Amino acid sequence: MKIDTTRDGNEMRAREGDLIRTSANVVFDVKGTVHPKNKIIAFPRFIPSTDGARKGNDTTYGKVYSLRDRFQYLQKNHPDLVVYDVVFGETMCEVPTDQIVQLYKPAEKLVQLRAAKNLTVLEAKALKLAVTLKEKANIPWSAIGISGSIMAGLTIDTSDIDPLVYGEENSRKAYKTLQELRLIEDSGFKAYTQTELRTLFDFRSKDTQMSFEDFQKVENRKAFQGMFMGTDYFVRFLKDWNDENEQYGDVCYQNSGYCKIKATIVNSENALFTPCNYQICNVAVLAGPELEHITEVVSFRGRFCQHAFENERIEAQGKAELVTNKKNGLTYYRLILGNKPQDYMVLSH
Repeated sequence: MKIDTTRDGNEMRAREGDLIRTSANVVFDVKGTVHPKNKIIAFPRFIPSTDGARKGNDTTYGKVYSLRDRFQYLQKNHPDLVVYDVVFGETMCEVPTDQIVQLYKPAEKLVQLRAAKNLTVLEAKALKLAVTLKEKANIPWSAIGISGSIMAGLTIDTSDIDPLVYGEENSRKAYKTLQELRLIEDSGFKAYTQTELRTLFDFRSKDTQMSFEDFQKVENRKAFQGMFMGTDYFVRFLKDWNDENEQYGDVCYQNSGYCKIKATIVNSENALFTPCNYQICNVAVLAGPELEHITEVVSFRGRFCQHAFENERIEAQGKAELVTNKKNGLTYYRLILGNKPQDYMVLSH
């Protein structure tokens, strides 16, 4: 495990897409790039389980997916990690860095795959995807990584490929390339068929409620997901360290209720990234507190990326937050999606 130094004083530098393993042999997803001192905000992904199908670190693992299941696991097995964070204004999972025994980084995993002589079928596909994207988009190797179960060494037969691209310019070039590759018959990339979309819908609808018709409208046009050589892929795009300047405590978030709104997208230039961000106007509150100046919709869930574009009308439901920027004194409201199964965003009229 490599230890880095961060700007906010943490001894460990971790960000979205990384995984961490604790001394209890639990593997966590790291969320975002802003973390409290000597802690990492993360949620359990692979948990020790006697009847699990994944094996690694001399442990058999199961996988937890929904946020509700993750919190239930934490409350039962690691309640000390569940804390109310006054900066983010909600209950979160925060892992002390002294409990972390391994930090998995996607870019380092790709380096390992490139150097390996004996790859599994899935690893070989992941490497080929990365090579194709790197060459066709003309981005550096340092801008690409492989995350997920491949990075953790905990794959099963149905595991997918989870590439990441770092940096604004690299990400936009890579996404344009993915759009082009899906139109080339022998590229290995293809969009989901109707049947494959239905399978994806059945899986996601357990954690995000919407109709299949609404689901199709937004998911069909997303090039960061689909099939590569017969295996599901989902590419996440992250701003690089130098693209972000927020440190823990610079911005505070206060729960302001649960809202359903209609709004018009005025800026979606950050819709590609995790977390995604949509600037909105012409907001009508359909349910919940009548808040003024709701100016953006955000999510840390990749499924909400590229969900809508400029001038499109949306309907969305999620937690409203009052955002206070302590550096410039600005305050506004935002809607954050992904904390509850009831959260959604669909195209409206």
